[in-house]
Amino acid sequence: MTNPLLKPSLSILDSLIAFDTTSRNSNLQLITWVEEYLSQYRISATRVSNADGSKANLYATIGPNIAGGIILSGHSDVVPVDGQDWSSDPFTVVEREGLLHGRGTCDMKGFIALALAAVPMLKDAERPVHLAISYDEEIGCLGAPAMIEEIAATLPRPALAIIGEPTMMKVVTGHKGICVHEVEVLGHEAHSSLTHLGISANMVAIELMHDLAELARELWENADPHSPFTPPHATLTIGKMEGGTAANILARRAHFFFDLRCPPDVDPDTILKPFKEKAAAIDAQLKQAFPDTGVRVEQLSNAPPLSHSGSEDAEAFVRKLTGDNAPAGVVSYAAEAGQFQQAGFPTVICGPGSIEQAHQPNEYVSLEQFTRGADFMLRLIEEMQQE
Repeated sequence: MTNPLLKPSLSILDSLIAFDTTSRNSNLQLITWVEEYLSQYRISATRVSNADGSKANLYATIGPNIAGGIILSGHSDVVPVDGQDWSSDPFTVVEREGLLHGRGTCDMKGFIALALAAVPMLKDAERPVHLAISYDEEIGCLGAPAMIEEIAATLPRPALAIIGEPTMMKVVTGHKGICVHEVEVLGHEAHSSLTHLGISANMVAIELMHDLAELARELWENADPHSPFTPPHATLTIGKMEGGTAANILARRAHFFFDLRCPPDVDPDTILKPFKEKAAAIDAQLKQAFPDTGVRVEQLSNAPPLSHSGSEDAEAFVRKLTGDNAPAGVVSYAAEAGQFQQAGFPTVICGPGSIEQAHQPNEYVSLEQFTRGADFMLRLIEEMQQE
């Protein structure tokens, strides 16, 4: 028999994908759409906005306002499609050969659509489900913490959280954390033939980037052969860099970003301490020569990892819904699960689709995986309807 959630969830997915919620954009149109959808069932939602009001998280309780509920969480933002070779409009769901193509179908509006489709059947349940939709996950898990803090402070204590990142509907109990840093080097311009009269920001930045490259190599060489993660060590990459104005000018400014992803038992601050100390020493040296120069290292985000410890009850509950008896998995990507766990909620990751399809041109979630997600939600509804 066809799952009654499948058709409405596909319709909702169409609506969600149509909103271009690339992280550089506002997500308010999507949030307003969700609020209006929930209002049809007399469910009020709460926004937790960013500083300038251009973006918002949203959470809502479906069912009774009592303890013991389940949090279903997903992020509303998606990664850019710029420069990618798509075969169809990225912001329109197109089915081809059993695959639902569109930016965010896999990561992770598919899960949000399934959760929203379950609302009419959850509103009269014995136990509550709390929907939690965040912003800016893709650029460092920046939006969710304020919402999680408010959920923890205002709602009757939920029993656990399920984060619907794509896991092929398998139970995941661990992910790496991520900290993102911005490094800016300010030099002193001069003719490139008169290096004694200035400082090239590019040359300083290259030295710092070389140190980070060496650090990345050391992390690889010191991999834990027993680690469940792939790769089995912390990873460090420089994702973007720019600097200089012309070949014959000592560069006034150089600028780059790097991210460090650590397993639960690895402390990012310890890893980066020598680098930050060297950057501070170079900053002081540059300022002695030219007061307008220097090095600035700024941490933009620091999302914690997810650990299996403390989430055993959440794992058991989700396994009951999925029927997954395989060993619990871990993933190398960062997610908001660690933030929910840090706030005291037993947390696991489980959602439709494969992370290998996320961020790709022609991103998709298979109809088979989406249907398995609908079956998961139907079993969740049955559980919440029991006293």
